[in-house]
Amino acid sequence: MGKTIPIRPAVGKVRRASSLPSAGRRPAEAAAGGAAAPGHADPVRLAAEVARLEAELAAMRARIAELETHAESDPLTGVMNRRGFERELKRATAYLRRYGGIAALVYLDLDGFKPVNDRNGHAAGDAMLKAVAASLVKAVRASDAVARIGGDEFAVLLWNLSAADARKKANGLEGAIAATSVSWDGQTLAVGAAAGVAEISPGAEVGELVARADAAMYARKRERKGE
Repeated sequence: MGKTIPIRPAVGKVRRASSLPSAGRRPAEAAAGGAAAPGHADPVRLAAEVARLEAELAAMRARIAELETHAESDPLTGVMNRRGFERELKRATAYLRRYGGIAALVYLDLDGFKPVNDRNGHAAGDAMLKAVAASLVKAVRASDAVARIGGDEFAVLLWNLSAADARKKANGLEGAIAATSVSWDGQTLAVGAAAGVAEISPGAEVGELVARADAAMYARKRERKGE
């Protein structure tokens, strides 16, 4: 008869099937119930975060553009201030140098504004300045540019006008300002203006253009006093 071979019991406990990792899944994923392993971003959350950051960036850009616009606008009259107008002049000279064309700068100084301000107060003076700015904007084309560059000084950039035609237009702007009035405490307030004209040459320096127009404006003042 053959010998009987004894069967030894298995050493250690057999793990239950439920404790084994599923086929095709990493142990970490199985332990987390299918969640992404540490170090792997959730695509949904990542997309939401990117969208949020893009929205914040767009809002910041819009705010910067708004601040830049305010930085180049006169808060009282709504037209350009000196900074904005000088930028516009630089663009004009660069455009003329590259593409050709003609343009002119008109420099206006109000006559009789100080008495209006002194006798009736700054609020009356502000109302007068607003009315003058509005009359200038109405008197020029949409392609032109109007600015308040000082206390009672205004400037206008006129496109596609010769020096002679710009002088005629400047006379018309003087008339438009003279025809502007403001009712204040039972009074009718009005001012006049003297306008100097400088033809804008291609590539000219802004300071040079303003100086020429300013000199022409003072010559016009002397001329008007002799009228």
